[in-house]
Amino acid sequence: MKGLVVKNTGSWYQVKTETGLLVECKIKGNLRLQAIRSTNPIAVGDFVEFMQNQDGSAMISEICDRKNYIVRRSSNLSKQSHILAANLDLAALIVTVNYPKTSTVFIDRFLASAEAYRIPACLVFNKTDLYNQDELNYIEALVNLYTSLNYPVFKISALKSENTNELIAFLKDKTTLMSGNSGVGKSTLINVIAPLSMAKTAAISSYHNKGMHTTTFSEMFELKEGGGVIDTPGIKGFGTIDMLEFEIGHYFKEIFRFSKQCKFSNCTHVHEPECAVLKAVKENFISASRYQSYLSILDDISNGKYR
Repeated sequence: MKGLVVKNTGSWYQVKTETGLLVECKIKGNLRLQAIRSTNPIAVGDFVEFMQNQDGSAMISEICDRKNYIVRRSSNLSKQSHILAANLDLAALIVTVNYPKTSTVFIDRFLASAEAYRIPACLVFNKTDLYNQDELNYIEALVNLYTSLNYPVFKISALKSENTNELIAFLKDKTTLMSGNSGVGKSTLINVIAPLSMAKTAAISSYHNKGMHTTTFSEMFELKEGGGVIDTPGIKGFGTIDMLEFEIGHYFKEIFRFSKQCKFSNCTHVHEPECAVLKAVKENFISASRYQSYLSILDDISNGKYR
């Protein structure tokens, strides 16, 4: 039988068949060996073949070819990858400039990974009802930056369901990964756009102004307008993986554009003479924050670090 993986708890998978039946499955041991560099050989969004036994149990025997997938470096096993989701039409990053604060490095790492795996991405700035004027001005600056790079951007308050209709229309008929730091309001937003989901929510830790994990596994929820959103556990850092040093600039749209004018074809845009990227940074055609994000990924690769 064939079905779509709609939930992954780490120990078992919930698979939805073409008739809408939900079947709890485990995976055969040889499937784990096929993906030794991944902590999870099967992800939500995967189409799989499975066999159902007479006692009601089921075993996944094969993963169907993926259209795409997106990964990050595993936080527990830094040399391995963790597949966030598969067969995506869109990757959406939920961002908060406070309560808690999402760093621009985190944003850019997420966008670079989406570019690397050829998945369209958008940014959703949440909790607009909580911010003071300085924070709202900062959001406008970020909106101007990322819209200039042709990333769709939305400003919403999921808690008050403000300005969510445009986002709901944008997500229609798409399979979308919802990602972000813990506490940015992913589950609250999913409850708004997919009311039957009943995703768990929790308050922010006031002591550290950081989010507390409420989603402990990945799950897909259907949108009533068509399509689905994949809720994933909140993550503290977004470690990139499988990126070669010379490729990183390709995943920053503006750096790639200016790099064509560099004197050397293998320019790293760090210290080389007649580097068009460094010139563009100096002249503010490339934002300092984006360039620093680029350098942070370079540093990961050259020093084997994980952030």
